[in-house]
Amino acid sequence: MLFDTHTHLNDEYFTDDLQAFLDRARRAGVELMNIIGFDVPSSKLAVEQARDREGIYAVIGIHPHDADSWNREAEAEFRRLLAADEAGKIVAIGEIGLDYHFDDSLPKPVQKQAFREQMLLACEFDLPFVVHDRDAHQDCLEVIQEVAAEGKLRAEPGVFHCYSGSLEFAQRLLALGFYLGFDGPVTFKNGKKPLAVASAIPLERLLLETDCPYLAPEPYRGRRNEPAYLPYIAERLAEARGLSTDELAAATTANALRLFKPEPAN
Repeated sequence: MLFDTHTHLNDEYFTDDLQAFLDRARRAGVELMNIIGFDVPSSKLAVEQARDREGIYAVIGIHPHDADSWNREAEAEFRRLLAADEAGKIVAIGEIGLDYHFDDSLPKPVQKQAFREQMLLACEFDLPFVVHDRDAHQDCLEVIQEVAAEGKLRAEPGVFHCYSGSLEFAQRLLALGFYLGFDGPVTFKNGKKPLAVASAIPLERLLLETDCPYLAPEPYRGRRNEPAYLPYIAERLAEARGLSTDELAAATTANALRLFKPEPAN
């Protein structure tokens, strides 16, 4: 059984025929999935999609590209969603973080404030958080360390999704209790760096994700990604680590269950 810990099944690519994508995923052995929000509407949709579906969970948050939409109204809406979540379907806050990749990225102070305040919301509700970190490694770490210095960081704070940093930086995150998520790039010919990191970190800190509809693995690179393609990522990482695919699947699913603690199905 595989757990796709980072999907955007709330993206418009999927919403017209969501059940078909879920059925394909389950036929491929992907029985558990997180649907990740990136703004208030997509977070609400993630909760709605997860509500009555076994093995599907929601993560709510505002992406750094939309950090200027983080305000008291957004916070109030997230608090409302969390308070109403009697079934325990919301398993994390995210995706949140910093993204300095584009020239027109939002100002760094705006991104940092949204990141910090959503981290604090996760800590308040004893939830992990999902970090989006693109070309902002040191600043992400500094904001996290500020929260840690205040004594508000959980022992296992969350996951750096689609990890793209060095092994040295990974070791700093692991020391803080983070997990690292890996996606389609580990299957690319030019994906030697993430594959090397994913092969070197402790197995108990490794998570699998598709980030669909983005970053489809080989042999589907350049096409729309979906959870059914997660086995290609699992197979590549298993090969690199000298494990069977079943061994890697069991370990990474156990890791995801330990971090996200989804409520068991009734």
